[in-house]
Amino acid sequence: MQYGYFDDTAKEYVITRPNTPSSWSNYLGSTQYGAVITNNAGGYGFYKSGAQGRFMRLRFNSIPIDQPGRYFYLRDQDSGDFWSVSWQPVGKPLEQFKSTCRHGTAYTTISSEYSGIRAEASYFVPLGQLFEYWRLKVTNTSERPRTLSAFTYCEFSNDWNTQQDLVNLQYTLFITRGELRNGLLHIISNPHMPLDPNGNLDNDRSRRLWMALVGAPLAGYDTSREAFLGGYRSYDKPLVVENGQCTNSNVYGDNSCGTLQADLILQPGESREILILLGIGDADRVGQPTFQEYGSLERAEQELVKLKENWHSKLNALTVKTPDAQFDSMMNVWAPYNSLITFAWSRAASLVYNGERDGLGYRDSLQDVLGVTSTIPAESRQRLELMLTGQTACGGAMPLIKPFAHRPGQETPPEAEEFRSDDCLWFFNAIPAYVAETGDVDFYNKTLPYADHGEATVFGHLRRALEFNLERTGRNGLPCGLAADWNDCIKLGYYGESLFVAFQVYFGLNIYAEVADLLGQPAEAVWAREQRETLGQRIQKTCWDGEWFIWAIGDDGTVYGTKDYEEGQVYLNTQVWSVISGAASPEQAEKCLQTVNQRLATPYGLMLSAPPFEKTPFNVMRAVLFLSGIKENAGIFNHTQGWGVMAETMLGHGDRAYEYYRAFMPAAYNDRAEIRQSEPYVQAQTTYSTFAPRAGNTRTSWLSGAVPWAYYSATQYILGIRPELNGLRIDPCIPAAWPGFSATRRFRGKTVEIEVQNPKGVCKGVKSVTLNGSPLPDNLLPVELLADLNKVVVVMG
Repeated sequence: MQYGYFDDTAKEYVITRPNTPSSWSNYLGSTQYGAVITNNAGGYGFYKSGAQGRFMRLRFNSIPIDQPGRYFYLRDQDSGDFWSVSWQPVGKPLEQFKSTCRHGTAYTTISSEYSGIRAEASYFVPLGQLFEYWRLKVTNTSERPRTLSAFTYCEFSNDWNTQQDLVNLQYTLFITRGELRNGLLHIISNPHMPLDPNGNLDNDRSRRLWMALVGAPLAGYDTSREAFLGGYRSYDKPLVVENGQCTNSNVYGDNSCGTLQADLILQPGESREILILLGIGDADRVGQPTFQEYGSLERAEQELVKLKENWHSKLNALTVKTPDAQFDSMMNVWAPYNSLITFAWSRAASLVYNGERDGLGYRDSLQDVLGVTSTIPAESRQRLELMLTGQTACGGAMPLIKPFAHRPGQETPPEAEEFRSDDCLWFFNAIPAYVAETGDVDFYNKTLPYADHGEATVFGHLRRALEFNLERTGRNGLPCGLAADWNDCIKLGYYGESLFVAFQVYFGLNIYAEVADLLGQPAEAVWAREQRETLGQRIQKTCWDGEWFIWAIGDDGTVYGTKDYEEGQVYLNTQVWSVISGAASPEQAEKCLQTVNQRLATPYGLMLSAPPFEKTPFNVMRAVLFLSGIKENAGIFNHTQGWGVMAETMLGHGDRAYEYYRAFMPAAYNDRAEIRQSEPYVQAQTTYSTFAPRAGNTRTSWLSGAVPWAYYSATQYILGIRPELNGLRIDPCIPAAWPGFSATRRFRGKTVEIEVQNPKGVCKGVKSVTLNGSPLPDNLLPVELLADLNKVVVVMG
């Protein structure tokens, strides 16, 4: 079943049926002023933090999941009929109500047609601002004059700390005041407390919001939720809208809202527009000056154009045209956009993440960099520096970094048993990716503090990351899993050994040796290669099970992920990372990937492990807490899918790699959205596997480790457009049926137009490359030979 389509020209996803299987959402704003909005205008807003700065309320896991939101209600003052511009919350019968939602790059437009009235509501946050626009255009398509009233509605948090706001009601119901003054709504929490001028989200500070109307006289207002909705009612039938007139309520305690009323008289064919501004700050000191500068329809249109240009310029870092239009929609718009949003908000704010991860998860945020190095390289470096200063002097890391409160050199490190084994090993993926994209080799020499005490160059931070794991090994000389090894569900005991981390360390030692060579430090390179050789021997001695690599070894000696253990016999991560790291022999690589295909592949993606855990003690494998076939318990954990794709391309298996990619590619489900249920334009955390009764259902969309790896594996391993320090390498691994593809890549200020031809129908292998008409000796485009505009022809064979 199909609910919408990709409009690649406008860089939008267009939802044509509002009754989507779940709420399909989008993001507005920035990391300063952020918002989530759905196809039915549900969602919320937040300042810096989804947990401590949530100024617009949402009740998580309610029915529907996305209410309240940013609503426009329309009432026909002659008939008394009323509806919402978005299908919900009023929910008129769909045989009478037509709705379209266009989710774009940090803006959303929702239009509807009902009872001879066409309405269009657009929502966005202007670049660099701490307020949002709601723009409403209403057109009379009937043949008679119409008298309408438009009402806005949003529900404000009494306390911006979401835990306080929704749980500590004996406090938060008595701190909010609202009124209309000098043409603006003033919403104030804790009015007797001092303001928070530095925006640090400190406790016990006064929080203030303002709201204004442009384009029509103000016919009324309400700041009391109870006055607007009425008793024993909800958002589908507000008392004020039913009666057709606001009450001009000034909230004093209880719950606040933002309602402004505009009365519109429309002749046949006539249109009227109104504009709402809603922002953070004191209404007099911040709201009035902002309103004076930005409070016009003309300025709003200018800001929307600037917003689109800003986002679209980022997405233009890479554009492709392949035989697969759905793949193109993802690569040209939604995969990089999803990566940018995930980079911005980590796992902190969505329709599922409710503030339980208030900040940047260490391991997640390092991996998120991989999805944005080409689109925002400068911001990538800033994020890397922030995360490096979250590494402790012992080489481990703080599990969570709060950018608005982080104090490098002064943080209290975790207790020894709280360190996770994989955190800083993601340096070896993210930092070289940034350097390859930018050529910024000197970044390795920058000195940065540790989180707790001391400092080192970036290269020194890398050394300390490796030493952290090499100093913590178990009885077989493999790195300990510690509190977690990426998979938070496995508890091996402090000295239990993680093969996944062993492969990460092996990979990291390779990278470290290469960087040492680059920096002219031969002793460091020798050290790394010697350590890698020793580790490789230990892996080979202990971890090969005949057809695949084991999972891990508990500190009691129990071996997991083996044919002799009934549950979780095959673990995806150790198979694919044996290939990615280079630790597997060629024969082992082929065998273990064949095992993955036979034991873990499903039509919807690769299972994390199989069979499910049902009997294993939960103090060892906490995945047993989950239902079989979901999340870490033999579910399809989408974070890992890109790794499976990368491993297959590294062995030249283009057909299988692309089969795996399409299995978890959101756009591949656009015409069968009832299976996936989540948005068909963005990645999600987990998909139900064939061990579950609803295989293919996908949950926890937008913010996931699946996002950067999906984009990275597609662009750098399937398309094979891979930046290196000395240039851009073109090394595709594509389906044999593809006759080729074209791409345009922005690289270090140059534009590279690439045409890949596949006359012999191979999956991998480059026969010849020409750059601006001149043949090259291999498939690397040397950076020194690149002009401002370049034409490249690659012939596979």
